[in-house]
Amino acid sequence: MTMTITRLDVPQCAVGEGPVWDVTEQALYWIDILGRHVHRLDRATGTTQTWSVPDIIGSMALRSGGGAIVALANGVYTLDFDTGAVAMLATSPDLSEQVQLADGKVDRLGRFIVGSSDREMKDARGKLYALDPGARELRVIDDDIFLANGPCWLPDDKIFYHADSIRKLIYAYDYDIERGTVSNRRPFASTEDLGGIPDGATVDSEGHVWSAICEGGKLVRFRPDGSIERIVEFPLRLPGSVMFGGPQLDRLFVPTLSPAFLGREADPLDGSTFVIEGLGITGIAEPRFGG
Repeated sequence: MTMTITRLDVPQCAVGEGPVWDVTEQALYWIDILGRHVHRLDRATGTTQTWSVPDIIGSMALRSGGGAIVALANGVYTLDFDTGAVAMLATSPDLSEQVQLADGKVDRLGRFIVGSSDREMKDARGKLYALDPGARELRVIDDDIFLANGPCWLPDDKIFYHADSIRKLIYAYDYDIERGTVSNRRPFASTEDLGGIPDGATVDSEGHVWSAICEGGKLVRFRPDGSIERIVEFPLRLPGSVMFGGPQLDRLFVPTLSPAFLGREADPLDGSTFVIEGLGITGIAEPRFGG
């Protein structure tokens, strides 16, 4: 099958990120960080819903009991899809005017792992947190991070990947899924020679890591040893993240950023969301947060 890249007929974003495919609803969710929106596309009907949140949003995840959790600047909140109500669920005293929450995902025991970033991206003030189901405070599991991005796990849950975008490094950790802890942080792959930073990421069913190389205009599939298996050249310079979806989990969804927020001229398509078909690869269903 020939690979195709298609722009979806959905709202454009200032900073499109954080795609989540829900296998139950057969729907795509994604966020606009600076637009302060959560979007949902029903692929069967082609209709889009949008919810507004009161602050910049770093990531979101669906909840097992309905609705979602959203990582806003100063904490993790619940989002009620029926009413649009947003309520604080958990926070940390580390979050401040200088440090905000960023990218996050749910592990296969229903725990939310989310990073934080230095707002000016000049100091390694960021940390990595775990939010256990039922908890009301974020638990620190790592630190020394400039810009947190791309959390994801191998299918056996034993290795966790997380990028510090400013360092242009994706790290691998040993992951204890029962305790929700990481150890043995080590470099997994550098994007120094790929023309951009490692942004959002996912792991496919074969245990390869897909990373959106923001500013580099490409998506890269890394083997478990960190070597490059393939590069998919992307039509825009700023892909924000990647997520497999569709009935067979074989379509790769890619939201993008507009460089306008950096004071640069934007392409008319910047901020669009795309779907890539014909890769011959399948993903893994995303779990829901258990709290």
